[in-house]
Amino acid sequence: MAGFDIKTFDNATGGSTVFKALGHPLIADAARALVAELADSGPLALYDPQGVLQDLAALYDLSGWSVADLFVQRVEDLGRSALGRMARPISELPDSIARTLLVLSFDGARAAAQIAPVIPSSMRIETLDRLRLPEAFLSVRQRYLDRLNFATDFVFFRDEGGWHTRLVTANYWHNHGAAETKLWLRLFDRAGQVLASWEEKVGAGPALISLDSAEIRARHGLPEFTGSLFVHAIGTAGHDVLKYALDIYGEAPDLISCTHDSNSWPADRYAGVPAPRGGESVVLWLQNCHPVAVPAGTVGLNIMGHNEVRTLEAPIAPFATQALDLGSLFPEAHWPAQLELRADRRFVRPRYEVLSDRRRRIAHANVERTDLKPDAKLADLQPLIGKGYLLPASLLPLDGWKTIILPTPMATDQTELPIALSIYDSSGAELARRPLGRIARSESCPIDLDALLGEAGVAPPSGYGHVELAYDFSSGGLGDGWLHGLFRYERRDGAQGADTSFGSHIYNLPVVYRNEPQSYTGAPPGLTTRLFLRLADAPDETLCHLIYPASGRWRAESDTSFVLHDAGGGEVARRQVKIPMSGSLFWRYSDYFDAKERARAGKGYVVVRDTSCRLFGFHGAWNEQGGFSFDHMFGF
Repeated sequence: MAGFDIKTFDNATGGSTVFKALGHPLIADAARALVAELADSGPLALYDPQGVLQDLAALYDLSGWSVADLFVQRVEDLGRSALGRMARPISELPDSIARTLLVLSFDGARAAAQIAPVIPSSMRIETLDRLRLPEAFLSVRQRYLDRLNFATDFVFFRDEGGWHTRLVTANYWHNHGAAETKLWLRLFDRAGQVLASWEEKVGAGPALISLDSAEIRARHGLPEFTGSLFVHAIGTAGHDVLKYALDIYGEAPDLISCTHDSNSWPADRYAGVPAPRGGESVVLWLQNCHPVAVPAGTVGLNIMGHNEVRTLEAPIAPFATQALDLGSLFPEAHWPAQLELRADRRFVRPRYEVLSDRRRRIAHANVERTDLKPDAKLADLQPLIGKGYLLPASLLPLDGWKTIILPTPMATDQTELPIALSIYDSSGAELARRPLGRIARSESCPIDLDALLGEAGVAPPSGYGHVELAYDFSSGGLGDGWLHGLFRYERRDGAQGADTSFGSHIYNLPVVYRNEPQSYTGAPPGLTTRLFLRLADAPDETLCHLIYPASGRWRAESDTSFVLHDAGGGEVARRQVKIPMSGSLFWRYSDYFDAKERARAGKGYVVVRDTSCRLFGFHGAWNEQGGFSFDHMFGF
């Protein structure tokens, strides 16, 4: 399969904005026009001081250009080649036969001024200034490629066949000093055609943000659709990531599911996609987030641990969305087999849906690291980092739910997972521990917590608790800190289920190792909590499960606040709770806020705040009619 040569995310330097700037839906047509115009300009000299050419050549067809020379500014860049030309120092520009100089910079006037003495007087100058977004789009006007200027994402969005989508978040940028925030939105249908473009004002202060497909469809008079909603948050501060909860709901009250933000930097690979069980089908949604088509044969999937890759033999148009039936592509693959997507940096984190009878549940794949190597130090670091990397997950009340855990390889160099599983009661007492051995990459080993608790002869006195996956090097093996799992929750009455998946972190230690304990803002260690809890609409009841994981000894109890806000961001009520270290709290919205407070809050939200420790949380919804949704919460 061919490589799509764009720079997206580097774990040392963070996310790139060049591909976002060049591939922005508002800029794509202007970029194509500039490319075509330069094809008629005769010999070109390209000056690439910031390494922009790589992404431009990937996103647009430059085959019509007649490139005479490629010039760079940094001596370290000499020797690299592109478009058939070897990079030369910009000081040699006077020797070029080119009639036009393209300065590959969004601050083109400044870049051209820096080299003015070496530009021949007869040479025409073009820059990428023509491809800049309007000034009103910029949060940081003095640095065009600043990450805050490109707080963008492609959201899976559907209003079709009786199914609807709702994105919910809050103006968390306000907490970091943003004064006036708005959203620029463009809705694409399945074929990548534009259905609508518009702006949404965001309320002052920490106001609720809600985008509902049914309301948007009615407002714009649109036909049914499934596709991508491109969201560009303007006037941001503190965070360049669009974080949200995404609810999928049907016409009947039992038809609900949820997932969350889609990670706006396309990755080489994604993993943790489950194969279907008997009576199920699994559909993988692939959203092309670029203004160039995905050629046939460039992306594909394989069964985890196996080398045979089956490619998509049809192209995917720019900004189009493709539904892929995994059962048709891999008829021999059945749960608990896992599938790995060779994505070629073409898609934001894909969604998958598990369909059974009239129900469906949505979840997401995770980014599989291609740059990560095993860390030989981990086995010797226990005196410093205790239990180290932990993967905490809910053990929902046993009378209502069944819990199944599937460890998932999430780095290409992970040949095995040497792990153990521990079960904790809500009080923080360890009920059982099970070494799982060194699980090979090609193995898929689900753990049924009913069976494990039955074998141990224990049950949580509170009826619920949590589980932790952690490394276990007692029999050898290596880890890298990128431990992941898929957690499947099923209602015992046979109604709706939910999938959620995520990765490990070091929790609640004062020392720092490889940027852990992670902080949402600022430098690690991250030892505080601010989680967003969206509120479900009636007849659904909002669920929340908060876990206090600790890699070592920390505070004996949390000091946690539940702060209820109305839709405008105003505080309605506040409650304090204590969660034991290594314990958890499973609660419903109505457990802590009475009917009057809930009425005052209306379509508001709850912030879970704690300045004493880092909590890990899950949100969901439940109703008597069989509805259930569940996923982990986001923080800011």
